[in-house]
Amino acid sequence: MPASFFEEIVERLIAQQVEFVVVGGMSAVLHGASIITQDLDLCFRRTPQNIARLVAALKPLNPRLRDFPPDLPFFFDERAIQLGTSFTFLIRDESLDLLTEMDAIGGYDQIIGDAEEMAVGNFTVKVLALEKLIATKTAANRPKDRWALRF
Repeated sequence: MPASFFEEIVERLIAQQVEFVVVGGMSAVLHGASIITQDLDLCFRRTPQNIARLVAALKPLNPRLRDFPPDLPFFFDERAIQLGTSFTFLIRDESLDLLTEMDAIGGYDQIIGDAEEMAVGNFTVKVLALEKLIATKTAANRPKDRWALRF
């Protein structure tokens, strides 16, 4: 994933004061793992105010549900985000996963206290703590997660 996509998303979220934590493969990369990740995973606080800020930040990029038939309408708005708990979006040709809960570790409120601050471009972001990353990858137990745990 080009760093510019990651930085663009982070910049937009920070500008709107969205409460989020970088999780998944990108958090492993930020912790120093030498893996390649195909998407950006973020865990966000699920409050009406934060959802409104999240939608304001990302709506101009026209997120579309990944693997969703292109001829079916999809409206990226606050109601859509309030109705779900995890989303897999395409923005241009990049993948963005938005999560409210993760296996074995919970959601935003359970992970924010241990999240680490790390520099990304000109910004500082919260990144999932390494021990929680290991716990959720272990619980998911998918081949790609088992592979990532080797590093």
